[in-house]
Parts: sequence; C-alpha cells; structure tokens
Amino acid sequence: MTLTSKADAQPAAATLDGGSVRKTDLTPPQAPTELVHARYTALAAVAHALRTCKTAHLAVRPLFVRRAARTRAHALVVMLAYQIIRYLAACCTAFDVTVAEGLRALTTLCLVEVSPPHAPGSHGLPTPRDAIARLLHSADRTLPKVFSLSGVRGATRKKLQSERMP
Repeated sequence: MTLTSKADAQPAAATLDGGSVRKTDLTPPQAPTELVHARYTALAAVAHALRTCKTAHLAVRPLFVRRAARTRAHALVVMLAYQIIRYLAACCTAFDVTVAEGLRALTTLCLVEVSPPHAPGSHGLPTPRDAIARLLHSADRTLPKVFSLSGVRGATRKKLQSERMP
C-alpha cells in the first residue's frame, strides 16, 4: 500500500480542520451560511440552558410527558424559569455572587405579624440586610411596607407540628 499526497491540496484541506458540516434543505438565499451557523449555535445554547435550568436551578426530577400540549407547557415553564434565572444572574454579577447564593440570601426575608392588643394586626417586612437591599435595588424591586393578608394563614414549622393529626 502506498500513500500519496498532493502538496498543493493540503493548505485548502487545512482550512477545514476542526470544522463541522450542517445540512439544511434551505437554499443559500433563504439561509446564508452565517445564519445557519448562528441558528445552530443558538439551538446549542437553548439545549444547554434547558439542561442547566432543570438540573442545577430547578432540580426537577425527570419528567416524561406524552401529550403535545403538556410538552409545550413543560417547555414554557422551563423557559420562563430560565428567563428569570438569566435576569437574576445579570443582577448578581455586579456583586460577585451566583444566582444560588442570591436566592439563598433572599430566602432570609420573612414576614412579621404585628398584633397590638385591642387593635387590628398588620403584616410587614423588616428592613432587609445591606446585601439583600443591594440585590433588590439591582433587580429594580422594592418591598412593600405593609401587606394585606385577609384570609391568608401562615404557619411556622412548630405550628404545623402541633396541628398534625395523631
């Protein structure tokens, strides 16, 4: 067996090293090479976003949907969650924290019930810590001073334990 190579063809072949081929049924005027490449790259980014969102941020178990409407609904929910995560990531970058760290900090916010004797009670949020206040400001969100919770009942873990049936 002998191997022959064409020296003049090697530079042309080297330009394709590391390249990939994407096939489409669209004509070049309908979809130029750059557009096909951009769409493929965007598709890869969406697949990465879905994978990351479902495993790292949402931590959902595998979901097997069989109907088209449920599949579309599942995709919508995951993409909405991804949009929220992207927005939060943009807000957190200025403070050098991850989305998970920012969300963990926000979970420390708590609702306080003020019930003076012989007067109607009210619910409010205490002034948030500086780190949380900066995150909220970055997200352009303000917390309400007073909540109207007519008919809403909150319970702590301790209350839930006492209310369980024996």
